[in-house]
Amino acid sequence: MAKTIVVKQIGSPIRRPASQRATLIGLGLNKMNRTRELEDTPSVRGMVNSISHMVQIIEERG
Repeated sequence: MAKTIVVKQIGSPIRRPASQRATLIGLGLNKMNRTRELEDTPSVRGMVNSISHMVQIIEERG
């Protein structure tokens, strides 16, 4: 079974650069307090790291 992480959006994309908004959309997060369960890969971790001020890792599974 692959490792997964649960990510929650805690910050608004208003007045953020377009690249950060695109990263949120790429992760499937586009509204406040939404959560997504994502595969724990280096590319996903990099995306989460680049917008770490707007998201929170709730749980790591696997």
